[in-house]
Amino acid sequence: MAINKSKVAVGFIVVGVLTVFFGTLLTFVGPLIIDDQVVKNTVIDPKNEMSYTMWRDVPVPFFMSVYFFHVLNPKEILAGEKPMVEQRGPYVYRKRIQKDNITFHPNSTVSYKEYRSYYFEPSMSVGNESDVLTIPNMLVLGAAVMLESLSVPVRMIISMAFKTFDEGPFLTKTVGELMWGYDSKLVNFLNKYLPGMLPSSGKFGLFSEFNNSDTGLFTIHTGKDDIRNVHKVVSWNGLTELSYWRTPQCNMINGTAGQMWPPFMTEESTLPFYSPDACRSLELVYQRSGKMKGIPLYRFVAPKTLFANGTDYSPNEGFCPCRQSGLLNVSSCRQNSPVFISHPHFFNADPVLLDYVHGLSPNEEDHGLFIDIHPLTGVPLNVSIRLQLNLYMKRVRGITETGKISEVVMPMLWFEERGYIDGPILNTFHTNLVVLPAVMEYMQYGMIALGLATIIIAAFVRYRFKCIIYQYSRNQTISYNLLFQRKESSSFIFHPIVTCKN
Repeated sequence: MAINKSKVAVGFIVVGVLTVFFGTLLTFVGPLIIDDQVVKNTVIDPKNEMSYTMWRDVPVPFFMSVYFFHVLNPKEILAGEKPMVEQRGPYVYRKRIQKDNITFHPNSTVSYKEYRSYYFEPSMSVGNESDVLTIPNMLVLGAAVMLESLSVPVRMIISMAFKTFDEGPFLTKTVGELMWGYDSKLVNFLNKYLPGMLPSSGKFGLFSEFNNSDTGLFTIHTGKDDIRNVHKVVSWNGLTELSYWRTPQCNMINGTAGQMWPPFMTEESTLPFYSPDACRSLELVYQRSGKMKGIPLYRFVAPKTLFANGTDYSPNEGFCPCRQSGLLNVSSCRQNSPVFISHPHFFNADPVLLDYVHGLSPNEEDHGLFIDIHPLTGVPLNVSIRLQLNLYMKRVRGITETGKISEVVMPMLWFEERGYIDGPILNTFHTNLVVLPAVMEYMQYGMIALGLATIIIAAFVRYRFKCIIYQYSRNQTISYNLLFQRKESSSFIFHPIVTCKN
């Protein structure tokens, strides 16, 4: 019976060794299995139902919050005084995104158009679309700067045209009209006799060209041939480079379309993406790691050099003519209108810009942009893109509507586009990319621990059984010797029982 138990102990030792072996093997194979699943599920392929649907329809709720800078002293501005503004809002819109005209190509690329539409959310807004605000009139003050190179007599004729069409230097309109368009006799005249001069062929509004529109024809990599290229832009509207800017580097179309990125990111990774609205490629940099409801993430933010001018950051020289750092001149892709993009409240911009306008107070928490990425898959978990629209305005001789306006980059509005993964998608994400890898990790170390414990216990039991057998054999020998000695001699000789020593 003892021999049978010894064999059982040996069997357990073998099982323990095998368990340790497979546990150790799993520590090497497990990450490879997870990486392989990540690759399979991040390739843009209709067979990947969850990830493909997520890419095509973007089911994550997206919202655009718009904050207007209501002008408090328009008359004083025309007299040369410093502008005073008051932030109003947010006016929140639900953004719906859907890809259409999806066409897969043999070279592992896919083309599509992405359509967007906006729906006002009164419950999330501070105010209503019927609120009345005053902002600079881009049609007048923007045109004045654009036409400054013309002769004074021509500018005077233009000024008379503004008066004829009842266009003044400032607009007092409802939020809905400012956002999506209002009737303007001047706009109707320009669209009829000078088509193409304005970005919109209908009503003139700051976001009229965005609603119910597409962002252009994108062609991107599917990742089938190389997962490191997934989501990266091949071309936009058939272009592999832009023509808006002054250098080849600034005209490059880099990175993705701004919704997903290749997997397996590190702290050295960056987030490059092409934005048709900004007319250029942008790149965010790693700031810190963190977690969102247990899911690990990397936060990427805009570097201070993003909108720096060519003097402070030489690679941006191609985006000039520049003004102060913190301003991106987008006039070259906005019909030469003197429009500048910046961070809200001139965050991360030259402090002198704050001296020109009363009512601004920049801070990173409210005005910095960021994207939180799950580094293993390249999927954004939480996004907040914040940008400000500014109008460069000044006094232009011959155009009386400009009065004595001091030269200033005037903030008009800023907006935040934000979205985050939540609900069933977040639960599925958490299960597949957090829970299952954790279970696999615990399982591999559990197998190693169980195997080692089995080996130790089985070895100890077998060792004890060997001692018992050894003691049993010795005792039998001692008994035989005692019996023999009794026969040979009448004296009694004591032989101690042999014990096992460690």
